[in-house]
Amino acid sequence: MSTVACVIITKNEEANIQECLGSVAWSDERIVVDAESRDRTTELANAAGARVIVRPWPGFGPQKNYGIDLAAGEWILIVDADERVPKPLHQEILARITAWKPGDPVAYEIPRKNYFYGAWVRYAGVYPDYQIRLFRRGCAWYNDVPVHENLIVDGLIGRLSTSLEHQTEKRIADHFRKFGLYTTLAAREKSGSVRGVRIDDLVIRPLVVFVKTYVLKQGFRDGARGLIVSVFASMYTFVKYAKVWHMIQVTRGEAIER
Repeated sequence: MSTVACVIITKNEEANIQECLGSVAWSDERIVVDAESRDRTTELANAAGARVIVRPWPGFGPQKNYGIDLAAGEWILIVDADERVPKPLHQEILARITAWKPGDPVAYEIPRKNYFYGAWVRYAGVYPDYQIRLFRRGCAWYNDVPVHENLIVDGLIGRLSTSLEHQTEKRIADHFRKFGLYTTLAAREKSGSVRGVRIDDLVIRPLVVFVKTYVLKQGFRDGARGLIVSVFASMYTFVKYAKVWHMIQVTRGEAIER
């Protein structure tokens, strides 16, 4: 019988960790790698029966790779604290890995339903939002980039049909909280590959993103939520490039001072 290890990285996730761990209680191992949370995340994870390791934050990819290295299962399932694995998905996972044979995919993409402000947003380009989250141990690892790390797979990638559920921003305030962190990380990454920021980057790019998400990808069909998600996507692009511009100015200023 194939075994599954579920790896979850956390940082101040007391509001999510119990429900997340409960949704993967069927797995053979539940490993929580915590980045020195200041709330009750580790206490609650321990109480739920997970193996909990606390260590400083090295970045998204390295933190996940650390958890992967700890796992003994033949298969690794990566889940975020604000995600849930519904019963139909865990049944599909078990069916796939039980029937697995050499020559089959070594990793699987899983569609993800993103819930914004209490409801599933079907359009605006946020569904099916395929994520490679299930793979055989030793066949995949994460790269090390500041944000939106990628899983590098050595072998064939298949696709599951049942969705993972992502309880993302529950309130507008949650969206703003993540917004600041992720635009900063994305700007740091982008600033290393561009020489400057043009007016087009600050005006045209955000407009293109809005038209793409709200019109072409039919965000308007999700009503107010679709509009809000589309506007945030456009704002994300604007703020990212604005921060890149600022970083470049600061770097040039420091160079002149030297």
